Amino acid sequence: MLCKLSLKNIKKSIKDYAIYFFTLILGVAIFYVFNAIDSQTVMMDISSSTRDIIKLMTNTLSGVSVLVSFILGFLIIYASRFLIKRRNKEFGIYLTLGMSKRKIAMILFLETLSIGILSLVVGLGLGILLSQLMSLLVANMFEANLTKFAFTFSKSACLKTLVYFGMMYLLVMLFNTWSINRYKLIDLLHGNQKSEKIHLKNPILCTLIFLLSILLLGRAYYLVTGGITELADASQIIKPIAMGSIGTFLLFWSLSGLLLRIIMHFKKIYYHGLNCFVLRQISSKINTTVMSMTIICLMLFVTICVLSSSLSIKNSMTANLKTLVPADIQIVKRLNLNEEQVENTWYLTNNMIEDSRQSLEYTLNQFSFPIKEQLTDIVAFDLYGTEEVQIKNTLGTYYEEVIKKYPMMDYNSEEIFIKLSDYNHLARLFHLEEYTLQKNEYILVADYKEFLEMRKEALKRNTNITLLGKTYQPKYQDIQPGFLFMNTTHANIGFFIVPDEALDDTIKKESVITANYKGTTEEKEKLEKYLVEEIETHSYKKQTSLSISTKQSIYESSIGLGALVTFIGLYLGIIFLISSAAILALKELAESTDNKNRWNRLRSIGADETMLNKALFYQIAIFFLFPLGIACIHSIFGIQFCNFLLSIFGNDELLPSIILTAIFLSAIYGGYFLITYFCSKTICKEK
Repeated sequence: MLCKLSLKNIKKSIKDYAIYFFTLILGVAIFYVFNAIDSQTVMMDISSSTRDIIKLMTNTLSGVSVLVSFILGFLIIYASRFLIKRRNKEFGIYLTLGMSKRKIAMILFLETLSIGILSLVVGLGLGILLSQLMSLLVANMFEANLTKFAFTFSKSACLKTLVYFGMMYLLVMLFNTWSINRYKLIDLLHGNQKSEKIHLKNPILCTLIFLLSILLLGRAYYLVTGGITELADASQIIKPIAMGSIGTFLLFWSLSGLLLRIIMHFKKIYYHGLNCFVLRQISSKINTTVMSMTIICLMLFVTICVLSSSLSIKNSMTANLKTLVPADIQIVKRLNLNEEQVENTWYLTNNMIEDSRQSLEYTLNQFSFPIKEQLTDIVAFDLYGTEEVQIKNTLGTYYEEVIKKYPMMDYNSEEIFIKLSDYNHLARLFHLEEYTLQKNEYILVADYKEFLEMRKEALKRNTNITLLGKTYQPKYQDIQPGFLFMNTTHANIGFFIVPDEALDDTIKKESVITANYKGTTEEKEKLEKYLVEEIETHSYKKQTSLSISTKQSIYESSIGLGALVTFIGLYLGIIFLISSAAILALKELAESTDNKNRWNRLRSIGADETMLNKALFYQIAIFFLFPLGIACIHSIFGIQFCNFLLSIFGNDELLPSIILTAIFLSAIYGGYFLITYFCSKTICKEK
């Protein structure tokens, strides 16, 4: 009997379950898709190291899934509150007819179970289909070959989805039982007739709070854009976050008291159509939901920034690989280490001091690595440095100004020097410009964007440097582009090219070999495997500061990190977006349920359905757009900060990812808005 009644209730109240059902299906589908990534890599022709990166990514996504499950669990419980509130009168009638609260709780239990099973089936079906599209995205991320593409089903992702959502539904059932038991009969029968009181706040206080919120937000915007140099320490980023959060809360609090008063002064607008009714409804909702509106606004802000930056990170990290990684291998060894350097550097040990007195060739012989037999296009060079020439010394008269602008920078770091002949040999291999020098000249080479302005200003002032007792002047009053080390980003903060005779072995700091592999593709792959498996695990590796970078390892690490950030950003961004939109939708539906009698009164005084539908549309649209509008304003400055971070990776173009984010936002947020409008319209038409 109870089972039959619960199924009839679901069929009768299907319009009430639309948002709930839509949210559950999206949640299940997204949860499955992101946990099924590992199974999609089976049909891809990828290397073992790439597979290890994907394994790390899937493990990370599994950890993120725990956070996602908490968010979705809260969302499902929040949605169930709306459904109970929507049916208060129905449950009250059940009680008056003699049904016990235990049986009502059982009806809710069966309804939740039925909806849960249906949403799991539909959501898993949708997730399985979407996971096939995800295969294309994964393949594009890792530049894999999809010739062996086949339809896949992840048993582990399916099982994880069933377990996680089963636990969520169990919590919802317990919550529903608790909710029914605490309700009184009079509250169930007449709870929706209670009107919400609008407390008009003191306008002077609201104005002062509004101005304070603008000041806090303005300061936060400045810190993440023009004042970004004040955030040199990563811990300082908490300042604009705190200011932005508090400023957003104060903005909503003050506007809830000012909005209605301001518009009431514009009589033509206020008394046009049903505007006075709509505006009072909106003012009442904002007045009673300041904290939730703040949280929704901040979630939307995070969603926009996370999606915009994560969708661009992969391209940002791989955009310059071809130009910044022009050779197959680069071997670097630190020389002439001392105890102080070992103490101040985490990856150095006392065992490495003795080896640092030996040449790079000596160390490679300990690994039985025949350089000339395995490598071609070999360029060997040394790098030099001395405490007498630090960054502050090469800035000249500009140092006093720059230390005020960038107070957190380490100006006591030694500058790097390279012989002219060595650099020209490397430039030929890297396809860079070669140079000539007079005996008293130097050239500054750099490509790290954030240091260029500082370096350029020092060159414009014809700053001389003194090296080993001799003075050198700049050949050019501008920085020359170039780099020494293969990398994924333009990270060269600056090095100096000087005449060969300007340097001697007493200040030698590093030895470097850059080269290409010999042999066929198979032989190159074998050598790459040897470098990874043999040298990295060799017993002598702990006695030397030797580091080896290969084109393949740089490519794979860059692609892997980019994919990891992208997928985590997509996962969290979409979940945050769904949560924000669902909470707004449920709040609006709950308001429509409470205000049903008010809409009927408007009909009784002559308002036609066209006016009512238009008023309802404006009311829901403003309620959805208000937090989104504030979030978009925040995002203008947040995206500029993301742009600054991405510029470190050599690419500051976010427009394509912003367009994709706008599409995501329009599809999901707009979908929730439309469903909310049509469901609310149905509710308000009920007698």
